[in-house]
Amino acid sequence: MPKAKANQLRIIGGQWRGRKLSFADGDGLRPTMDRVRETLFNWLQNDIVGARCLDLFTGSGALGLEALARYAGEVVMIDKNPQAIRMIGNNLKLLGADNAQLLKMDARAYLSHLSSSPQAAEGSTPPKTFDIVFLDPPFNKQLVEPFCQFLDKANCLSDQASIYIEIEKKTALPELPENWQVVKEKKAGQLAYYLLQVDK
Repeated sequence: MPKAKANQLRIIGGQWRGRKLSFADGDGLRPTMDRVRETLFNWLQNDIVGARCLDLFTGSGALGLEALARYAGEVVMIDKNPQAIRMIGNNLKLLGADNAQLLKMDARAYLSHLSSSPQAAEGSTPPKTFDIVFLDPPFNKQLVEPFCQFLDKANCLSDQASIYIEIEKKTALPELPENWQVVKEKKAGQLAYYLLQVDK
């Protein structure tokens, strides 16, 4: 199979349904499988339109781009890989998506920045929060548990926010912040994936 085809992902639904996009090479970079994305966005179908989303380890951009295709209000996409960021930027231009914020930086540094930002003064505009967070870090690096804690402490989640987690099937879901509840879960191939809800 030609290399270019191996590095393609397909938008599953929404305004760009069926569009094929290229993504960068990278160690551990793996787009969320089509059937998993389809299930995830079926879970989110009542919440995605107009939602403010955070894609912490955006990688190929598959989850963030799918959210944009399904009319998310805004998607903040974070990755420290410059090739990944460049390819996602190209794809956003191809699609004419102007409601994405693409940042080349470490995911932990981004959350640290949010947690250290001063709270809005009384009577001013409150800080923006995220309605949906995609937490799909590289496998076999034990990143899910610490990032759940970082997210919980960053004061960046809206009431009733949804958190998507994708991990290796062999790995148990780590201990979660006490106000996070698993509402959906499924397995596919070598991975397990979960939808959580924050109950503030």
